[in-house]
This record gives sequence, structure tokens and C-alpha cells, in this order.
Amino acid sequence: MLCHNKAFKKTLKVRKSMPDSILPIRRALISVSDKTGLIILANALSSAGIMMLSTGGTAKALRGAGFDVTDVSDVTGFPEIMDGRVKTLHPSIHGGLLANRDLQAHMSAINEHHIEPIDLLVVNLYPFEQVVAGNPTNQTAIENIDIGGPAMIRASAKNHDFVTVITDPEQYPALIETLSVYSGTSLAYRRALAQQAFARTSSYDHAINSWMSSNLETGEYAKSEPDLQINAPAIQTLRYGENPHQSATIYVTDLSVPSVLTAKQIQGKPLSYNNVNDTDAALKLISEFSDPTVAIIKHANPCGVASADTLSDAWKAAYHCDSVSAFGGIIATNRILDEETASLITSIFIEVVIAPDATSKACEILSSKPNIRLLLTGSMPNPEQPFNQVRTILGGLLVQSRDTAIVTEDTLSLVTKRQPTKSEIADMLFAWRVAKHVKSNAIIYVKEQSTAAIGAGQMSRLDSSRIAAQKAKEMAQKYGWEKPRTVGSVVASDAFFPFPDGLLAAVDAGATAVIQPGGSMRDDAVIQAADDAGIAMAFTGIRHFNH
Repeated sequence: MLCHNKAFKKTLKVRKSMPDSILPIRRALISVSDKTGLIILANALSSAGIMMLSTGGTAKALRGAGFDVTDVSDVTGFPEIMDGRVKTLHPSIHGGLLANRDLQAHMSAINEHHIEPIDLLVVNLYPFEQVVAGNPTNQTAIENIDIGGPAMIRASAKNHDFVTVITDPEQYPALIETLSVYSGTSLAYRRALAQQAFARTSSYDHAINSWMSSNLETGEYAKSEPDLQINAPAIQTLRYGENPHQSATIYVTDLSVPSVLTAKQIQGKPLSYNNVNDTDAALKLISEFSDPTVAIIKHANPCGVASADTLSDAWKAAYHCDSVSAFGGIIATNRILDEETASLITSIFIEVVIAPDATSKACEILSSKPNIRLLLTGSMPNPEQPFNQVRTILGGLLVQSRDTAIVTEDTLSLVTKRQPTKSEIADMLFAWRVAKHVKSNAIIYVKEQSTAAIGAGQMSRLDSSRIAAQKAKEMAQKYGWEKPRTVGSVVASDAFFPFPDGLLAAVDAGATAVIQPGGSMRDDAVIQAADDAGIAMAFTGIRHFNH
């Protein structure tokens, strides 16, 4: 919301050269659920000589503060009825808001019916979103659906040539400022407020629709594929997108989920588009694991993931998977970041660290690298929480449910003569969790709860397998290991092997067990190749394509 105030102040400077568009405010209607800043606003209006109309609790609060207020019921000649459901839905109110002051017919009508124009509307709505967040009864939720408020807001926004409409207490300071400078409001300012007013009613209706679709039983009348409703207020304009010639903005759809958007940034420069995208990928991946785990992400793909007894040991194992790609990467942990791990992280160039929390000593150590962005989420997201994933295409949207599939030892189908050992099964399941977060075609080698090599995003599954094995050889050469970490590892493939060649490449790299979905026309040939090689193989029955 601070962005809105900045925008208003910017237009205020422009208005000084546009005095002809200023309209004075003589009469205001105030009816607010959220009374934050109400008295400060009323004091400014009173000082400007503006007459105030009000309703119910708002009128009571204003009178209690010593302001002269006229009840809406005195204007309409009709009392508030039905527990306040009906109070402003009256021609004396809507006529005052909707009259086009440039049309003689409109002015004749309000004169004939003794309607006085309303120049300023200050309304915020019943707190429906906050109420339903507390899981209320259906009746409580329904009683918090505002009717008169949205009707007045829309009427005023439609008639913004003549009416100023305020829908949020955070807009009060800019209104007070423009009144102090101009004793009225400019057309440009009224237009900006009108746009925000319609955005507010749209957001409100979206919240009601979402709640109703989830909580009210409609039986056989339910729409099989309901229209997609997206409400995503803009919260931040980024310097640019993936590349400097692209624009980018962050929009928010849910602030109740631990995420990059809700995390507290402790230090570092503002996040870029690529930072946000990669850090989101890191957080989604790390939330899959319960043991102390570190994930290193580069361009939305993991280049190292490991679980261990401590975060520092997990870091070392994850880093040694591909220490070259880790340079300039994103680090995610699922435990409180400690001093030892922070020291290890600062030994290389890192863009972002995201964790549920960090010790004061760890924060102090990271502060020695002020360009590292440190984000603390407070808690971890639930990897099984369902939500829709949306991707734009030319002329439309592709929407799918999140991949929340979980594979356990009990759901595996063991299809080879040799059965996997307990440690191989544990590594298989670890590799399978990682596979969900690697771009297809994905091949993941895992040994002792740590990725040994990762092949991502290749057009051929065979190429992914070979590239991963080659990286493992390079790491072995770099660190002087006797053999690559793929020797004695298990390997996961995010989709089935269409031919035995990809599996045989993994065998050549030293893999002793394989986990894959199965389901190929040539499964028998792939199983036979595994049997001939003396390795174990398990089918999951599901795949993890990630495009």
C-alpha cells in the first residue's frame, strides 16, 4: 500500500499545473468498518468546513470525538432496519452519489426530489476476508457480506468526474494532503481512486465467490469446471524481469502460506525476478524433507540436495554434488541456520539464503557478506497443501493442480530379481522427492541421502543420465576422490525409460538400483536389462514431469 501513497504524492506535484481540474468537497459520507485513522481524517474534513454524513457505529465514534455529524437516516427519512442490512440503499444517497453535475436533467431531478450532492465517499467494507479466515459458521460469514458499501463505492467510482471515493485508511494521508493544498481534488486523483475502488470491490467479490464455492453445497447444480477467479494485487514492481529489457511485477494471491513473499528479509539488496523464481523453487523442494536438509538451487534446478544429522554436514554433501554450479546459487535449509553452516555458506558467492530462522551468530556471520539476501520464513510450507499452478500461454492460461504425490516404501512395486536393500530404498525415496523438483528430463543419482549427480532439462533421458555421470566424474577429479559418488548410488528417473539405454548409462555410472514410474511399452526390455546388470529396480506408478 505504500506504493499507492507514493503514486498519489507524485500526482500531487503534477496537479499544481492543472488547477482547472480541481473540484471542491462540501459534503462527505463516511461509513467505515475499519476505524483506523477515522478521527484524524474527520478532523481534517471538519477543518476544511466539509459537512459529514454517517451511519451507525461510525456516526457514534465521530460524535464521541466531538464532531458534528448528520445521520444518514435523517437524510433518507427512513430508519436503519434489518440489523443494519438496509440503511444507505436509498435514492437520497445514491442520487447524491450518481448525479452528473454537467447534465441539466440530473440536476433538475435532484432538485425536484430534494437530494443533495455528495462529493466525497469514505467507505471500507465489512471484514469478510478476515472473518472467513477464522473458519466461521456459514451464517456468520454471510452476515459479513457487505451490500450497501460496495453499491456506494461502485456508484462513486462510476461518477468519479464529480465524486472522490476512499476505500482504505492508507489512502487518508494523501487525501488530507491534497485537501490542504487544493481544498479539493483533481480529476487525475479521482480517477486513480476510482480504479482502486473497483479493484477493491472486485477483490471483495472474489473472496466471497471463493468462500462460497468451497463452503456452500450446491449439489447437482454445481458447475463442473468453474470459471477461474484470480485476485492478485500488485505488491512490488521489480527492476526488470528475467532480462533487463523485460518488465516484471510481483502479485500476491495468498499471504497465509510461508513463502518468499511472506519471508522477512534480514539483509541484502532487493530480490530480482530470477531471485524470486529460484528461491521459490528452493523453498518448495526443501519443504519435502523432515531431516536436517540443505538444497542448492541454480536457475530453478537443484544442483545439490542432502540430508544429514546436522545442517553443516548436509551443506558439505550438497555442495560436493556440483560445487561449480553452486557458485551464485540459492541456498535453502529446513532448519534454523546455525553459525557453522553460515560460515560454510559465506565461503563461496551466494545470491540468496532462505531458512525458517537463523541464530544471531549466523546472522552476524552473513552480515560480513552484505550482498547475500537472507530471508527468514518463520516456518516451512506444507508440501502436500494443494493449490493451482497457473502458466500463461498465448491468449490464455494453463491451470493444473500442484504435484503433491507422495511415494512410500509400501507403494513401490519391486520388479527385478534382485530386491533393493533398506539403504537403497531410503535413497530411492530421497531421489524421488528430489526428482519432483528437477526440470524434465530428470535423472538424479543419490548416495547416502545426498545427491551424487543431477541431470536436468535435456531433450533426451539418455543425455540427462550421461551429463549427470560426467559431472560426478568432474567432481571426483576436482576433489581427488578415488571414484565418482555415482558408484554405489541409486538413480531416479522422473518418467519411464522408453528404452534400456538410459538405464544402462546409469549402470555404467555405477548405480546399483533404479526408481522410475514404469508404464513403457518396453518395460519388459528395461526390466530384463536391469536383471542382466544385476541391479534392483522399483516402479512408482506415477511420474514427476516438471516443465
